[in-house]
Amino acid sequence: MNKAVLFPFLLAISLVAGNAYADAQPQEVPASSVAEPAIEPEIQDLKAEQISVLSEAFGHMLAKHIQSLGINFDVAQLVKGLQDAHQGKTSPMDEMKCIEAIGQARQAGFLRLAKKNLQDAEQFMQETAKKEGVRIIEEGKLYFRIEQAGEGATVATGNSPLIRYKGSFIDGKVFGASKEDDLVSLDETIPGFSRGLLGMKEGEKRTLYIHPELAYGTNGQLPPNSLLVFEIELIKAHSEKGNSQSVSATEQNAPSEKEISHNDASPKASNPGEAAPAVR
Repeated sequence: MNKAVLFPFLLAISLVAGNAYADAQPQEVPASSVAEPAIEPEIQDLKAEQISVLSEAFGHMLAKHIQSLGINFDVAQLVKGLQDAHQGKTSPMDEMKCIEAIGQARQAGFLRLAKKNLQDAEQFMQETAKKEGVRIIEEGKLYFRIEQAGEGATVATGNSPLIRYKGSFIDGKVFGASKEDDLVSLDETIPGFSRGLLGMKEGEKRTLYIHPELAYGTNGQLPPNSLLVFEIELIKAHSEKGNSQSVSATEQNAPSEKEISHNDASPKASNPGEAAPAVR
């Protein structure tokens, strides 16, 4: 099993611990150098209460990275493992077997989440299709609703529109939003996003409902098979591509920033001359 399954945890721990250790070691300097700077008192002589606070804070750091593995660990046994290791006791499992078991557990958890999210996405699309004002681009896969009509130029295949947007999950949690106008290349975004913008008029505000098959599926950094909801305002139907960029999550409520682009699935228009998607 590839040890990469532990990187969200082990790498962070090794960086924190390794850097702290390295910083604490005496550095070799030329004999002609001036006197070494004095070590800061709080580093040189930590008091008991400082050690207590530092230990607790480091525990929080460990917890965050443990949680990132996506496994429902027994916290009491985790603490016991730390205590036993500190006392030099033998681990109940070989390190390689532990890594392999964690990898298998993560894979199983990933598949469960992907299945659940896909089921939720299917149900959400079925319910959304029945709502007033919702238009269908592709049955069960891509819907939109016009929130505010526009009167300007229309987005066509191959355009690089200037937009403002907010992206969220089914539960309303925002994973990304533009802080300013974003110039987007339709050839470089996820299929559902690029197809959903076709036919928009300048000044229009539109909500897109994108099934995971036209979003990221089980790839990317978002939860697997996430249905994506985008609120979009079209500022300009087409701008020069010199400064274009893929839609990216520039504002996050999620723990870390996530790129909202998909260069591996560039949408291809079946009819290059069609300026707007077929809707009903």
